[in-house]
Amino acid sequence: MKSIYLLCALGLLAGVAAVNGQTTNTADKSSPAAPAYADPSQLTEKAPDTFKAQFDTTKGKFTIEVTRSLAPNGADRFYNLVKSGYFTDIAFFRVVPGFMCQFGISGDPAISAKWRDANIPDDPVKGSNTRGTITFATAGPNTRTTQLFINFADNTGLDAQGFSPFGKVIDGMDVVDKINSEYGDGPPNGAGPDQSLIQMEGNAYLKKDFPNLDYIKSATILPADK
Repeated sequence: MKSIYLLCALGLLAGVAAVNGQTTNTADKSSPAAPAYADPSQLTEKAPDTFKAQFDTTKGKFTIEVTRSLAPNGADRFYNLVKSGYFTDIAFFRVVPGFMCQFGISGDPAISAKWRDANIPDDPVKGSNTRGTITFATAGPNTRTTQLFINFADNTGLDAQGFSPFGKVIDGMDVVDKINSEYGDGPPNGAGPDQSLIQMEGNAYLKKDFPNLDYIKSATILPADK
């Protein structure tokens, strides 16, 4: 069974993407407000028992339905990421046909640095990694942050490895299937995007070296009646 790895290079990247200090003259101008997702400590809202999130991508739209009871910690993190606008100009950087597509690293290295250590506790595996389910990637126990994957196939072997799905694509799986896979897996298994370089250089690296990647343009929480 292939693995879902999250290469954060936790120790190696510490401080590499730190935000530079900047002073402004507030007498005649003000700094732009930081996006809500710039402060992980503030994004702790409890998700509804069930909710839907619609993703608008360069291949089209798809909708995920989340069931919080399957993986409460994961569902809460996903809800806050979507609601805060985190998934804007985010690449599908690891797309392996017949396996899964992975996404969730910010295109802005300064934002990546904010989230690098914003881990959430693991959830017991209650669901199964069947086709269309969405699950957080990890780098080991209790290391989930912002990276996720959608299963292209029934990857039930991941269940025993601790990967706990919390939702499923209920509309637009044909869109997910079309996400560009020409670059395949990343190092060490392939020649696709290097996760450590995405962390350090963001979308500048991806758009220069992997220009045909597909991206999430935006993601929104749908009204309860949709």
